[in-house]
Amino acid sequence: MAQYFKDPDAIAALDPEQFYVTQEAGTERPGTGKYLDNKRAGIYVDIVSGEPLFASAAKYESGCGWPSFVKPIEPENVVELSDSSHGMIRTEVRSKHGDSHLGHVFNDGPPEMGGLRYCINSASLRFVAKEDMEGEGYGQYIDQVEDI
Repeated sequence: MAQYFKDPDAIAALDPEQFYVTQEAGTERPGTGKYLDNKRAGIYVDIVSGEPLFASAAKYESGCGWPSFVKPIEPENVVELSDSSHGMIRTEVRSKHGDSHLGHVFNDGPPEMGGLRYCINSASLRFVAKEDMEGEGYGQYIDQVEDI
């Protein structure tokens, strides 16, 4: 089993927006994330730790301006915290091992898929295409990246 951790070298390599989002709990501007319109099969991993977070099969178009997912690929890798910043009560989601701010989870997702919407910043993610998953050590998730 792979070991995931908050990698100082990965943090040092982040661009300013990635650092702002993951390390300072920032938010990228809506509609600007590089994975918003990504339709390829694969998984999304934490940009800092590499831990698996979301599968392409769980991604859907919510219209909110950020990549949206109905569930994490590894629920134990996604930590939920209460967030009362900006005058509202929300549930922040962070990666367990990398402690990266990912975004927020809301209860307005597709009811037939569990009703959750994980609204995630592209800046906190790295996409691993299906054809690269085995070579990068994510082979056990290949069966979860395409619609059944």
